Amino acid sequence: MKEIILDESDKKILKLLMTNARMSLKEIAEQVYLTSPTVASRIRRMEEAGVIRGYQPSVSYSALGYTIKAFINLEVDPKDKPRFYPFIEQIPNVIECSCVTGDYSMLIEVVFRYSEELDHLINELQQFGRTKTLMAFSTSVEHRCVPPAVRKED
Repeated sequence: MKEIILDESDKKILKLLMTNARMSLKEIAEQVYLTSPTVASRIRRMEEAGVIRGYQPSVSYSALGYTIKAFINLEVDPKDKPRFYPFIEQIPNVIECSCVTGDYSMLIEVVFRYSEELDHLINELQQFGRTKTLMAFSTSVEHRCVPPAVRKED
C-alpha cells in the first residue's frame, strides 16, 4: 500500500474521527477551520487511500457477558498457515490474530463467556502446534487511538 502524506488538517480530522467517529462533518469543519465539503473530500481521500478502513463502535465485551479475555500464543508451522488463516478467521470470539516474532508465531486475542469455551478453542488450536495461554485479569489501556505518525521527508 502506498503511504499517503497527511497535512496538519488531515491529522486533526483523523484525530477527531478516532476520538468520535460519529462526529458530524459540520462539527469537524468548525474545529479544523475548513468547510464541510472540504472535510468530506479529505475524509473520502483518506478512506480511498486505506488510511481510514472503517467505523466501528467501541464495545464493552464484559457488558455483553464475555468476562474471559485471553491471549493465546500459538506456534504454527509456515506450511500450515494456508490452512490456519481461514480456520481462525471463522471463529467469532477471536478479536485479533497477529503473526509475531519470538517463540510462537501467532498471538491471538479472544473473549469468551465461559472457561469451557476457551478450553475447547485451545484444544482445536493444538492441531496447528503448541499453545501458551495468558488470561487477562484487567485491561488498563484498551485499543486507544494513536496520533498519526509524522513522516520524515526523504
